[in-house]
Amino acid sequence: LPTTTYELEIVAKDMAGSEVGLTGTATATITITDKNDHAPEFTHPLFEARVHEGSRGVVVNLTVDDRDDPATGAWRALYSIISGDPKQSFEVQTNPDNNEGMLSVVKPLDYETTAFHTLLIRVENEDPLVPDVGYGPSSTATVHVTVEDINEGPVFFPDPLLVTRMENVPVGSFVASLNASDPDVLEIQSIRYAVLSDPAAWLSVNPVRGTVNTSASLDRESPYVHANKYTALFVATDNGTPPATGTGTLIIHLEDYNDNAPFVVPSVAQVCEDAGDMNVAVVAGRDKDLAPNAAPFKIELGKQPGLDKTWRVTRINSTHSQIMLLQSLKKANYQLPLLITDSGVPPLSNSTEVKVQVCICTKTKRYCSSAHSHRTSLVVLLSTLLLVRLCEYSRPADLTLTCWCR
Repeated sequence: LPTTTYELEIVAKDMAGSEVGLTGTATATITITDKNDHAPEFTHPLFEARVHEGSRGVVVNLTVDDRDDPATGAWRALYSIISGDPKQSFEVQTNPDNNEGMLSVVKPLDYETTAFHTLLIRVENEDPLVPDVGYGPSSTATVHVTVEDINEGPVFFPDPLLVTRMENVPVGSFVASLNASDPDVLEIQSIRYAVLSDPAAWLSVNPVRGTVNTSASLDRESPYVHANKYTALFVATDNGTPPATGTGTLIIHLEDYNDNAPFVVPSVAQVCEDAGDMNVAVVAGRDKDLAPNAAPFKIELGKQPGLDKTWRVTRINSTHSQIMLLQSLKKANYQLPLLITDSGVPPLSNSTEVKVQVCICTKTKRYCSSAHSHRTSLVVLLSTLLLVRLCEYSRPADLTLTCWCR
């Protein structure tokens, strides 16, 4: 019964209602409010819905009748799922505009697991029913939900796939075996594999077996490797209609191989011609490889004869060494040959040079030789007096170094 309002006009007279008596009037308003004396009832005992597996959203609207006053607690409906939803894949919400129940899929359904769901739905009002009215059979309804099959893409397991391999293994070496399965277990479908992303172009995959092999040398020091890990993506495609794909990740942890020779830094050092301190520079060893293929380094003079009469290299620690002059040199640029060796098994060595600039120094400025001169050998130096002058060598031992003339 809708809310109804009555207005009554009340007249009062004295003198027992005599015409000569006085009168007074008043208005009385009487509002009759609705009570929840009608239970909501579904318009149909059975509702049906169809939904594609893997999808979400509203699948059917449930309609009810309620003879109580609209837009009141006695009319507004509350829906609940009584049975048929053990995994809580569905929910029902009330449409505030028309009081219908909107049945939705909130967790994607799998056709291969269960193709048909039967739900029992109950409807109640926000306000309780009056004592002598109860909810009857029409306050429940059955919903049949049919799950329709779609072609799902293959799924990789595990994803990502983690493997550990040594860098520099021969081309064609086995890396990993991909495993992708088709969720459409009720159908017989084949799967083919392909490379989706291989930034360094190091890998190949067998399209049928899914085995991954090297097609180029793996390099841990490559810019495509981050934190010793190389990441590649692969795609698996089934032969369904239409075909469906899935993507998997392969992460290769690369172990270090001693394939990088060490080097010395800095490559240039300066010392004053009349310096009392004969320490030229502290040099450090560097290596792109990891321990134990890097430090400790052995830094020593090159193999040219006579170097040890002018120069000395003394180890400071596992990575640094001190270059010292044993006698003064004239202003010039000297290329000091060094040999650095790492600790790998087998070790790698590198013959390198440090340019030592012997400069004339004042309190405010250093005057060093330019670098635009000819390199010359020991034989030419010994046989050509003019070149000896230009280079200003004072002792034959100095001539064991290659000189940059002023």
